[in-house]
Amino acid sequence: MSLIRAESVRKTYRAKKRFGSGAKQDTLALENVNIEVRAGEILTIVGPSGCGKSTFLDIVAGLVEYDGGDIFLEDKKIEGPGLDRGVVFQGYALIPWKNVLDNVAFGLEAQGIPKEERQAIARRYINLVGLNNFEDRTPHELSGGMKQRVAIARALAFDPKVLLMDEPFAAVDEQTRERLQFELLRIVRETKKTVLFITHSIDEAVLLGDRVAVMTYRPGTIKATIDVGFSRSEDKRSTSIRSSREFSEIRELVSHHLKSEIDKAHAAEQAR
Repeated sequence: MSLIRAESVRKTYRAKKRFGSGAKQDTLALENVNIEVRAGEILTIVGPSGCGKSTFLDIVAGLVEYDGGDIFLEDKKIEGPGLDRGVVFQGYALIPWKNVLDNVAFGLEAQGIPKEERQAIARRYINLVGLNNFEDRTPHELSGGMKQRVAIARALAFDPKVLLMDEPFAAVDEQTRERLQFELLRIVRETKKTVLFITHSIDEAVLLGDRVAVMTYRPGTIKATIDVGFSRSEDKRSTSIRSSREFSEIRELVSHHLKSEIDKAHAAEQAR
């Protein structure tokens, strides 16, 4: 069963009008994007820089308007932001003067949920992401990985149908990134959330995704969707998964689809 369905989605960024020579042209960011995100899965999207991955996620989040096609959440057309979608960006976007508890509870406060109830909900998700006993800390007292856990807890606190994640682990060191990847897998198992996850990393896309979608260079469209299928049980470590034959085969397939698109992106950059 599909939770999100994109049908022939197109997005054009209009250039500002200029007089005389050197006028900029419109940029066709996305064209004919057709994809489904199945209920309960992690769908990862990988593609070259500038292919429209983040633009597509912003459209699903309702933060960016699109100018062609349709996109639906549970058969309801997406026409703006909504509490049925939680968003986690690369930047943590935490409120610096609020502590962890109040940051996680912020969206609940905006909904008018009474203080005692919203704090109980916030504590539940703080515990889920492993930050119990840090409720009173402010963001400047937290590591990058801890800040991102707060952002994930905040996105989950109002119980969205889908979690939209735009390169959420890109700003942390490699060891923290690996730990957060497995924390995300654990959280998804426990909450049974649907996740749309954007990344530049082929390894991350294969490690996390139940399916991996590869986007073409601009205008972005879905070039291939690959089923992952191997086990990522709790007793396996990242190193053992990455060294498995199944991981290597899927990684090679994703890399094969992506290579020509990266070459196009590089050629376009050189031509500027």
